[in-house]
Amino acid sequence: MTTVYLGIGSNLGNREKNCARAISLLENSGIRVQKRSELMETEPWGVEDQPKFINMAVRAETGLEPLELLSVIKNIEQEMGRNLQKNIPRWGPRVIDIDILLYGDLVLDLPELKIPHPLMHERAFVLEPLAEIAPDVLHPVLGTEISEILRNLNEL
Repeated sequence: MTTVYLGIGSNLGNREKNCARAISLLENSGIRVQKRSELMETEPWGVEDQPKFINMAVRAETGLEPLELLSVIKNIEQEMGRNLQKNIPRWGPRVIDIDILLYGDLVLDLPELKIPHPLMHERAFVLEPLAEIAPDVLHPVLGTEISEILRNLNEL
């Protein structure tokens, strides 16, 4: 089993309920959620003209390989109604968004999946909930604790 950290966000519909349902669907897929951050309301990133997000992070255990985990996540997003059509803007509104932030200490760079998440160190809405549940975890590329990355980002 591998410890993974996932970011979960929603800005359409009942945002809190969407996040709770995503966790339930993850657990029904054999991904054991062990710890959850608080829900945090955040401003949109990338495309600013859209509703505010609710974001959170979870620590989970999985026996799935990274690409298998990604497949499960994409299926959950589609089941929950996330529109993955090409005409939807990147970083646009969504019912649910689930990102693999960390997968153990793995560093992976594939066209369809990059671990650690390539932009997590630039996003307070990812780092704040992650630091709540994993402040001492090291970013496998930067070699820095999540709490320190967040502190440095907040000082900018």
